[in-house]
Amino acid sequence: MSQITKIKSIEHLTHDVLCVVLEKPQGLTYMPGQAVDIGLNKPDWSEKKNCFTFTSLPEEDIEFTIKTYPEHQGMTNELLSAKPGDEVLIYSPFGDIYFKGPGIFIAGGAGITPFIAILKKLEKQNQIDGNKLIFANKEKADIILEDHYHELLGKNFINVLSKEKIEGYEYGYISSELIKKYSEKQLKYYYLCGPPPMMKAVEEQLKALGITEEFIVKEGF
Repeated sequence: MSQITKIKSIEHLTHDVLCVVLEKPQGLTYMPGQAVDIGLNKPDWSEKKNCFTFTSLPEEDIEFTIKTYPEHQGMTNELLSAKPGDEVLIYSPFGDIYFKGPGIFIAGGAGITPFIAILKKLEKQNQIDGNKLIFANKEKADIILEDHYHELLGKNFINVLSKEKIEGYEYGYISSELIKKYSEKQLKYYYLCGPPPMMKAVEEQLKALGITEEFIVKEGF
């Protein structure tokens, strides 16, 4: 069962990432970290659904932070030419990732999206202090909301670049050594979201460091 809503605004956050804001349909509720299927209410597209994570808080207008893939000729490509007033179909929210306690958020690329809403909520509740974000991307230009997280987290915002060497940024891929470097005893939880190969590798690294399943909070996309 879907509801019809409209795009309020749409803008570029990076060269390939959009921030899309929708009017919030009546009765829609979700938890920070959850996702939802949406469709475009126009010919040839209304039956095609894509899953996106809410990057807004439940009391706000709906916001999605969406990485675009024009070469796929899919919904993200269609959104590149979307405009305010265009209609969107929105379904029922779902997802298992939510805040369980202070920890380290480990994100790869668009895998940052569930953490955007969770960190917003922590900031609003004055519970952000101590939490860390390790964010893996190919290049600096790919980092979503870099300035915001530098301001919000300071030294607890760690960027890892695999294709660009820049002073002050970790280089390579997320490894057990890198996780160990930034781990702290009081940060018990490890929140994980990114491309499946990265998630698999990082989960294995966490287990090798002795982190048990109950302290690994993960979501695939």
